[in-house]
Amino acid sequence: MNPRVAERSPSVEAPTVDLAGLEFARLTPRQLVDRLFDTLAEGEGGWVITANVDYLRRFVADPVVRRLFAKASLVVADGVPLLWAARLQGTPLPERVAGADLVWLLAERAAGEGRSLYLLGGNQGVAEGAARRLVQRWPCLRITGTASPRVSSDPTEAELASVLEDLKRAEPDLVYVALGAPKEERLIAALRSELPRVWWIGVGVGLSFATGEVKRAPRWMQRAGVEWLHRLLQEPRRLVRRYLAHDLSFALRLLVASWRRRKEAVSGCDR
Repeated sequence: MNPRVAERSPSVEAPTVDLAGLEFARLTPRQLVDRLFDTLAEGEGGWVITANVDYLRRFVADPVVRRLFAKASLVVADGVPLLWAARLQGTPLPERVAGADLVWLLAERAAGEGRSLYLLGGNQGVAEGAARRLVQRWPCLRITGTASPRVSSDPTEAELASVLEDLKRAEPDLVYVALGAPKEERLIAALRSELPRVWWIGVGVGLSFATGEVKRAPRWMQRAGVEWLHRLLQEPRRLVRRYLAHDLSFALRLLVASWRRRKEAVSGCDR
């Protein structure tokens, strides 16, 4: 369980932790926000992937996904089991960086610095609803556009052209993309070169959390690493196969592999 990634976008440098071949940035949410706004001030953008266990599972299993993730500027750990694995192998990550939290943290900083947001994705009306909630919190926040387009799993040229036209007209500094995996990664990878000064952030279900369309787990469940169970109870038909048949077994293998990696490292030092 250790495919390697040779390519990496040079936009933002950060210390990393290797989990199953994927490099996770050793950044807290606040540190990540600082780095994004520092690069915006220098006229540069980039792409943040907020990866959970399911993302890492697909990364390990699919070389196409590995090549796609290699194009991102930063990958952060959006899942407590990933923090457990990093700690078990002796290379701890400082904190979970959840896409749902970044929705609010980045908006707060954008409002303070006069930066603009574009909200892309979610069910019909979700992006607009999230925009209203954010502006209610920070009335001076500039949201230059919202859209909930129908996008194929592998976006077509026509779909990409439509989204790009609206984004160029809106001229945002940051774009929240909430299309779900792998749509959001494929769309960002296809479009980011056209808007190199924009930061793209994959937020998954983050906009639906912001509107309340999907209820987020209580804080104690988030801290305990069982937020997935709360999601499963809300959407069992859609998530049961992913969570129970695929992600749970992968997470257990990841934890065992991480523990073994640390034991091997310790044994090597003893020789």
